[in-house]
Amino acid sequence: MKILAFETSCDDTAIAVVEDGVKVLANVRQTQTEHHEYGGVVPEIAARLHAENWRAVLEQCLSDAKLTIEDIDAIAVTQGPGLQTSLLTGTTASSFLSLLKNKPLIPVHHILGHMASVALDRNIEDFEFPSLTFTASGGHSDFYICENFTDSRKVGQTIDDAAGEAFDKCAKMLGLGYPGGPIVSELAEKGDSTAFAFPVIMLEPDSLNFSFSGLKAAIYRTVEACEDTTDETFIANVCASFQETVVKTCVKKLERAFEKHPEVRSFHFVGGVSANKQLREALKNTCESWDKKFFTTNQFIYSTDNAAMIASVAYFLYEKNPEIAKIQFVDANPRLVI
Repeated sequence: MKILAFETSCDDTAIAVVEDGVKVLANVRQTQTEHHEYGGVVPEIAARLHAENWRAVLEQCLSDAKLTIEDIDAIAVTQGPGLQTSLLTGTTASSFLSLLKNKPLIPVHHILGHMASVALDRNIEDFEFPSLTFTASGGHSDFYICENFTDSRKVGQTIDDAAGEAFDKCAKMLGLGYPGGPIVSELAEKGDSTAFAFPVIMLEPDSLNFSFSGLKAAIYRTVEACEDTTDETFIANVCASFQETVVKTCVKKLERAFEKHPEVRSFHFVGGVSANKQLREALKNTCESWDKKFFTTNQFIYSTDNAAMIASVAYFLYEKNPEIAKIQFVDANPRLVI
């Protein structure tokens, strides 16, 4: 089954074609660099650029897949959560194509897409459930117990800043630009991770929730106390110490999750923050010590927002319940919950 998917929840216009939930035939993404000078995504600019870009992205996607729209079996789209005006581009375009070409239309939750991203370019037989899935991005740092790629329950979440948001804010305080994650990670490789003792926030003894606001405050105080915030060694050391603290926090939370949920057989690490190499390696080592299978996306492009993951989970949702595609027009829902 070939599914064409739209993903426009934030600032990337992405369209992909995936066969049977795993085989990526095409995966095209138009990144909006216009937001960098503002230090974050400007919704009005994002919406305008989505409207300008989606048709060219669609044409490129179908060309890469060597398909026409008539070859597509179904269309999928991110319904939410995300920016309302950005989501509207994807839901409107996909609904229009569904009506015009009489194709089933499958609405998808953005986070479910991330959960399925580990399946891309892999064999389904490789996975063992139940799994513990950690979704870490600019807006989410959540733990889920998953029975498969469509059925999950949340067992932990961020109570303030998400991990990706903390990276962005650390970069902003150091004057490093946006998006902050890749910049901080690169500079961290040049710094001393023991230079600053930032707090590892664990909350209550049995809590699987995350809190990075205390770490953010510690970064702020450190930067404010520095006489020369442009010093390259200082910046590198802050980045290294910050990243080390995030890694320690996530590792300790993962160990606590394994203690509370011994039934899980594998661990899935997804979302934009899963592109962080140091964090990937630390969580993988933790899984090995607990005898749990470790999965993350096998290409970094599948970690960040992309349409291939939306097409993947749409296949599993449709396979489970074809009735999900009965709606002919999908309404954008910026606060959609799983």
